[in-house]
Amino acid sequence: MGSEVDKSALRVRRMFGQIAPRYDFVNHLLSLSIDRRWRRRAVRLVPPCGQEPILDVCTGTGDLALAYRRVADEATPIIAADFCRPMLAVASRKCRRLGARGRVRLVEADTLRLPFPDHAFQVVCVAFGLRNVADPDAGLAEMIRVCRVGGRVAVLEFSMASVWPIRTLYRWYFQRLLPWIGQAVARNEEKAYNYLPASVGTFPEGEALAERMRRAGLTNVWFAPLTFGISTLYVGEK
Repeated sequence: MGSEVDKSALRVRRMFGQIAPRYDFVNHLLSLSIDRRWRRRAVRLVPPCGQEPILDVCTGTGDLALAYRRVADEATPIIAADFCRPMLAVASRKCRRLGARGRVRLVEADTLRLPFPDHAFQVVCVAFGLRNVADPDAGLAEMIRVCRVGGRVAVLEFSMASVWPIRTLYRWYFQRLLPWIGQAVARNEEKAYNYLPASVGTFPEGEALAERMRRAGLTNVWFAPLTFGISTLYVGEK
């Protein structure tokens, strides 16, 4: 999955550490806040069921975990894991501001080596993070390992718009304008907003990613394009 882009753990951790202070602002700016709607949609399509814990990996600043917190039972533990400490620091401040520190537990952990037992979570999810893992197949395998039998693994990821002429316009925006705006607003040495379209362009999407999930051992795999296919939600059952 996407070996042409440098996704070494050192580079990715440093890159996200550099953009952490402006990460949420730039995300909402570049997506016109549609990214919030995508996470809400993911939670509606893969809702909590009962009080077993939920795990959000590559959580970044915690938005998907917080989206689950809004709909889950008060007794449902929600764990948000990431290996970039500056991003978790932003997530911690956000949880404090939203009164969610007692509901969302932040854990510094690499998705390739999750510090959780087998079959522990009813939902294991990731938003826009699996493609950043150095070995996405191994990251997906770890997500499946910690998901309980009958539980669901959900992957929310960027894709290229499928409807013409939106596809042509979006490709121009995503590859040309977005990197320029992102770098101007969140200056960083790792060129994070050039990395973004490059990493998306080399990551499988649609049926190709769904088939990867099936080969990893998930069943009943399906996917739903969102906002003309600009992002896609993939779901499989263990």
